[in-house]
Amino acid sequence: MSDLPNIDFSVLGVPDLGRLEPGKLSTHPPRILLLYGSLRERSYSRFLTLEAERLLRHFGAETRMFDPHGLPLPDATASDHPKVQELRELSLWSEGQVWCSPERHGAMSAVMKAQIDWIPLATGSVRPTQGRTLAVMQVCGGSQSFNAVNQLRVLGRWMRMVTIPNQSSVAKAFQEFDEAGRMKPSSYYDRVVDVMEELVKFTLLTRERSDYLTDRYSERKEAAEKEAKRLAAEAMRHEVKAAE
Repeated sequence: MSDLPNIDFSVLGVPDLGRLEPGKLSTHPPRILLLYGSLRERSYSRFLTLEAERLLRHFGAETRMFDPHGLPLPDATASDHPKVQELRELSLWSEGQVWCSPERHGAMSAVMKAQIDWIPLATGSVRPTQGRTLAVMQVCGGSQSFNAVNQLRVLGRWMRMVTIPNQSSVAKAFQEFDEAGRMKPSSYYDRVVDVMEELVKFTLLTRERSDYLTDRYSERKEAAEKEAKRLAAEAMRHEVKAAE
C-alpha cells in the first residue's frame, strides 16, 4: 500500500533527466524583450535598458524594447487597446525579458507596474510569461537600494518566470550617464555586463526545456479531472439520445 494516499498516480511523474535533453536545439538567437519604467525625456531607466540591449545584441540575442508611452492604466480600457496588444504580443514572442525600473518612494514605478499588470498570467491555455527567463534592474536617485529589484523578483515569481540570480542596482544614476545617455565605465556598468551575460546563458539553457520544467502535477491533475467530467457528460448525452 502506498504511503502517499492523497496522490493521483495516473498523473504523477518522476522527474526524468532524459526529458531535460531537448530532441532538437533551436538555432535562432535568444529573443529578449526589454521593459523600462519611466516616461521622462531623460530617463535613466531607459538609458540603462538601452545599455543592456546593446550588450544583449553583442551576446547574440535578438531584442525588442517596448515603449510605455501611450499605454493606458490597467482596466482603464479594454485589453484590445493597440498598446496593450503590442505588449502582449511581444511577451509571447520573447524567450527572456529584462525589467528595469526607477525607484519611486521606495518602490518600483507605476509605469513599470502597469506594464506587468497588463500581461496576463494566462490567456486560455497560453501563458505569456511562464518559463521565460527574467533579469531585473533598477536605478536609484540616491544611495544604492534594492527595493525595486526585490519587488520585481516577487512579480517574476508570480508570473512564473525563471528569474536569474544576478541583478543590477545603479546608485545616483544621474552621475553614471553622460550627456548622450551612455553609461560611464564603473563597477555598476560591469555588473550590467554580468547580468546580461547571465541572462543569455540561462535563456539558452532553459528555452527548449521550459515546457517540461513548468509541467506541474496539480495542473495535470486538474486537466485530467476536467477531461473525465467532459467524457462523462458526453456519455450521458449519448445515453439520452439513444433512449429517445
